Amino acid sequence: MITAYCSNCRSVEIRDLSHAASFPEDVVWIDMIEPTRDEELYVEKILGIEVPTRDDLKDIEPSARLYVENDAVFMTASLLWKADTDAPTLTDVAFILAGNRLVTIRYAHPKSFALFIAALHRLPENWRSGAALLAKLLETIVDRTAEILEISVSRIDILSMHVFGDRARKVRKPSNYLEEKLRDIAGHHRMISKVRDSLGSLSRLLTFFHTIPAIQQDRETKELCRTVSRDIQSLSEHASFVAANITFLLDASLGLINIEQNSIIKIFSIASVVFLPPTLVASIYGMNFQVMPELTWVAGYPYSLALMVISAVIPFFFFRWKGWL
Repeated sequence: MITAYCSNCRSVEIRDLSHAASFPEDVVWIDMIEPTRDEELYVEKILGIEVPTRDDLKDIEPSARLYVENDAVFMTASLLWKADTDAPTLTDVAFILAGNRLVTIRYAHPKSFALFIAALHRLPENWRSGAALLAKLLETIVDRTAEILEISVSRIDILSMHVFGDRARKVRKPSNYLEEKLRDIAGHHRMISKVRDSLGSLSRLLTFFHTIPAIQQDRETKELCRTVSRDIQSLSEHASFVAANITFLLDASLGLINIEQNSIIKIFSIASVVFLPPTLVASIYGMNFQVMPELTWVAGYPYSLALMVISAVIPFFFFRWKGWL
């Protein structure tokens, strides 16, 4: 699908490629969403550029993601998609500056694009050129990434409270409680990793974008690019800090699981030690030797029972006195 946006913020959806000879003169942004091969050829014919295919966008080589060809600037960045779900992913989006027009090629629907389109009518007229639109679009993408990071931080704080909880209350938790929290931690780690990868991709794109002549000649756009670059750097540092907190939370959760397992093993160990003396007494009087005076006693049976109870109680109180229970 091809949607063209004019300088007056009017949008035109181009469906019939056979009758459309060219784009209207005031078109400044051409948004290609999951384009077919015919749509790619149509844009190539009108703009005189070679449109990257879906396979081209997946290339990770910097020379294949950031380059200039036939006076057109080609840039590719990895943006976060499906951030509101349990399976966030990265999608590659191409940004092309061909003359005074911006061309975007995407095979997903990042929320930042919807936010930018909704706010397009509020842009001043001097910001409605291809390079200026791209700078504003990148600012929206970075703002959306910051929002995702902020939401993740809030959820991680709540998760941290659930993991550590109020230890003074000694509320009994389900046996698999911490194991479930480990899965939540893994989900947050995956989200922050995607955010850091996206910010790294945007940082490389901004560095390249800042050097093109169209930006160097426009003071306001150049200053906006610098601001967005600083925002990306700050977000990257914050994402690294959040990733370190997630690592700490993971280590702490594993430590708590270890403590719980050790407590269970300790209970079994103490129980075996407590019941060892009574077992010894029972074993002695179960040997059935011919000469055993206690076997002929009238009080022999209650005597042996009392001896077993005393031999069990003494180690129990000894462990309590030592603080092992």
